Amino acid sequence: MATKIYIVYYSTYGHVERLAHEILKGASTVDGVEVKLWQVPETLPEKVLVKVGAPPKSDVPNITAHELADADGFIFGFPTKFGMMASQFKAFLDSTGGLWKTQQLAGKPAGLFFSTSSQAGGQESTALTAVTQLVHHGLIYVPIGYTAGAVMFDMETVKGGSPYGAGTIDGNGTRQPCEIELQIAFHQGQYFAGIAKRLCN
Repeated sequence: MATKIYIVYYSTYGHVERLAHEILKGASTVDGVEVKLWQVPETLPEKVLVKVGAPPKSDVPNITAHELADADGFIFGFPTKFGMMASQFKAFLDSTGGLWKTQQLAGKPAGLFFSTSSQAGGQESTALTAVTQLVHHGLIYVPIGYTAGAVMFDMETVKGGSPYGAGTIDGNGTRQPCEIELQIAFHQGQYFAGIAKRLCN
């Protein structure tokens, strides 16, 4: 039976979604793994999204809390808001109380990825504060460490991503993920899928 991995994300301007698709590509290279993309529901009114210039949402389906129980592992992605996960993703996790009460997610692996507006925008603090959500569910946090190799140490390129997970710097919405950021995202998908497969078999 295939190991089922859900990539669950929230994306305002498309940067996190771009990383999600690259993570999907990487995870899909691992035999015996089935990968699916999900979005969490939007909580902002449409008129607010229009005012902030957010593009229309893609056709990736929205996930509900109870659907998480169907997966063997998760990679969660979100933009950073003031050094923490965006409130939309937090609202989704707040809806998982039933799963927490029964500990249906306990023992399953989970990874994280994110975006910030600047290099000092909180990619590491976002991961560290997000770990609390994983801990209460009994999820096993799977960081990537420095397994992506030399690109992790590149000093010439403005880039996101860290030992905590893939990331991108969006330049307050003006910048798209660079090649190194996409490479780290692909690696995260592949690396995580390999670990999830070993843990679940």
